[in-house]
Amino acid sequence: MSALKTSQSKDTSSRKELREDRIVTLYAKAWMFFDENRNLVYAGLAGLGVLMIGIAGYVYYQSQQQAEAEELLAQVARTYEQGRYREALDGTGNAQGLLAIAENYGSTQAGNLATYYAADALYRLGEYDRALELFRDFEKTDDFIGASAYAAQAAIHETRSEYEEAAALYQQAAEQFPNSLTTPKYMMEAGHALEEAGDFDAAVAMYERVDAEYADSDPAQDVPRYIARARAKQVSSAAPSGS
Repeated sequence: MSALKTSQSKDTSSRKELREDRIVTLYAKAWMFFDENRNLVYAGLAGLGVLMIGIAGYVYYQSQQQAEAEELLAQVARTYEQGRYREALDGTGNAQGLLAIAENYGSTQAGNLATYYAADALYRLGEYDRALELFRDFEKTDDFIGASAYAAQAAIHETRSEYEEAAALYQQAAEQFPNSLTTPKYMMEAGHALEEAGDFDAAVAMYERVDAEYADSDPAQDVPRYIARARAKQVSSAAPSGS
């Protein structure tokens, strides 16, 4: 029994010594690597420090930019809401206009919102090309504004008789922020654009979706009439000319 304990004690001691040897070896290798690559290690640590300082500086800068953009946007918001769109776009006196705020603070949330307002103001003034450019630049979120930006792009394409593009954008508007208020409206607009594009089956399918998914909405009440109209157009377009 004593011999067994002695044997177990020796085994335990051997394992312990082996672990200690491994730790010592790893420590020695780590120290040798550090000693041989001292400059590289220091440079890496310095680079990491610079990176962390840079990130902190960028976050602070962005917060300052956001605060400035919010203040500037608040100054011009009333002008925009009153329908004085040209003044809102260009600014008055010392107050920057929406275009300047969008350009100078576009990376902030307030600057991005200024981009949307500027696009909408240009749209209302009939400057569709510039409006479309800004609506595209606007970073769209999953809310009413994001959906309406897609719908506005669609409307501009409709003015150009680019109905397939309009239909796709109306569908994107419907999907951007699903709700019972605007989604069925955008789906109906998509159906109308598909009719104008001559894709009557797709138009009917879109109207049927409104009836199936948003039966209680106001637009759904017009679905039978819109389907009948699309089918009539389909028959008319298929009839031989001169008949």
